[in-house]
Amino acid sequence: MVSLTLPLVLETTEVHLTDEQFYQLCRSNPDLAIERSAKGALIVMTPVGGEGGSYEMELGADLTLWNRQTKLGKTFSSSTLFKLPIGGGGEASASSFRSPDAAWVELSRWQALTPEQRRKFPPIAPDFVIELRSPSDDLELLQAKMQEYMDAGVRLGWMLNPQEQQVEIYRQGQPKEVRQLPTELSGEDVLPGFVLPVSRFED
Repeated sequence: MVSLTLPLVLETTEVHLTDEQFYQLCRSNPDLAIERSAKGALIVMTPVGGEGGSYEMELGADLTLWNRQTKLGKTFSSSTLFKLPIGGGGEASASSFRSPDAAWVELSRWQALTPEQRRKFPPIAPDFVIELRSPSDDLELLQAKMQEYMDAGVRLGWMLNPQEQQVEIYRQGQPKEVRQLPTELSGEDVLPGFVLPVSRFED
């Protein structure tokens, strides 16, 4: 029996999947959480554990409650794959497919998509993303994913890092900010009025 360590990164330099082929690959393997980087690598993601899944749901709930009050956009769960407009050299890697733990898209940008684009993997960079680092996540790979979001046009991103008791804040066109926990995070001008107190994670 072969034992695999997840996340599993499959370099596909010899196999150039088109965007449609990648979509069909995901449709044919619904039990696998698969992403594709800007360089074309396929990434099979690790299932989330109990504590991580609970905290991930809390983050999404806070974002959803704020959005229900403001009605400014659409919120998305970690099951949503976004087709990010990133050039990676060649048609097969002209875009990446990423799934944030929580995401938000401003309403007019979402409404500009066609019904088919909304139904499949939305070809749009969210305005805001949250990533929660799990024990199995490689920090450098997750930081590269956050930078990929910024390169695609994401305006604000939070990467929560329980292992280091830190949060990394990514803003469009600005250097990354690192804060120690506990701290209070603001949605700034992207999510006006959204404030999220983040306490230290339990050991």
